[in-house]
Amino acid sequence: MDNNHINILSNAKNVLKIEADEIYNALNNIGESFVDAVKAIVGCKGRVVLSGMGKSGHIARKISSTLSSTGTPAFFMHPGEASHGDLGMIVKSDVIILFSNSGQSDELISILPNIKRIGTKIISLTNNEASEIALQSDIHINLNVMKEACPLGLSPTASSTVALALGDALAICVLEEKGFSAEEFKRSHPGGSLGKNSLVKVKDIMLIGNNIPMINFDALLGDAIKEISEKKVGFTSVVDWQKKPIGIFTDGDLRRAILNNKNTNSPILECMTNNPIILHEEQLAIDVVNIMETSKITGFLVTNKTGILIGILNLQVLLKQKVI
Repeated sequence: MDNNHINILSNAKNVLKIEADEIYNALNNIGESFVDAVKAIVGCKGRVVLSGMGKSGHIARKISSTLSSTGTPAFFMHPGEASHGDLGMIVKSDVIILFSNSGQSDELISILPNIKRIGTKIISLTNNEASEIALQSDIHINLNVMKEACPLGLSPTASSTVALALGDALAICVLEEKGFSAEEFKRSHPGGSLGKNSLVKVKDIMLIGNNIPMINFDALLGDAIKEISEKKVGFTSVVDWQKKPIGIFTDGDLRRAILNNKNTNSPILECMTNNPIILHEEQLAIDVVNIMETSKITGFLVTNKTGILIGILNLQVLLKQKVI
């Protein structure tokens, strides 16, 4: 490993450490102004307007998107366009959030009198509590960034990271205060795999009816082999007379049965796995992926509220439905 390689890695780690330290500093300094900001957004009767110039503008755009997708109507307003007519989009019932590292952005300062004249509540996030923007705001959140990761101290790096983190914190706190649900998230993400796949329930994709491999508790090993061969899912359920699962018989159980000198006339009760993992039809399919990873099992039985077998789910179905 040459010196240039080492220097690059060292510089990268230094940048990450500085930015991590500044986020940790923000964690220790977060206070009442943040709480006031969350309450103002939650209580907003209009929309949340976000604005900023340059890199602060990019942060504002991202937070407006996060707010919109988590139950709070929001949009980004470019401060340059605001002074050329876009201020007409703002009404008194709105809340405006201004991002500015210096707190002295000319473009934002120039529109402050008009915003105050409208009567819109102003929240600002700056790194200078004595700045014009901070002083003109109803609520000011200080970034408290002591050091930028840029060695020249010129390009916003740690300050933009902290602004983004605090903006995300605002959005998530507002989400929690509003009780925003997973179903509501799905409604605002109808075409996205993030919203669609994370909310698919087991009952939406499980195999049902004649596709369910199933044998009775008094069946023989030969019956289980036949059922697995016909249904082609790698296992069969074993149910009692009420069709409630009492066990599962898998390809692995078959190998163990052969090693234990079982034959096709052996009772399935002697060969099956007892107490299999049971899924409920209302569980999220994405949660099954987590169960699959921790248990190292790829096939599951699904029951309804009364414990009756109503379906099965395996790795192939999850892959086909693009849950994973």
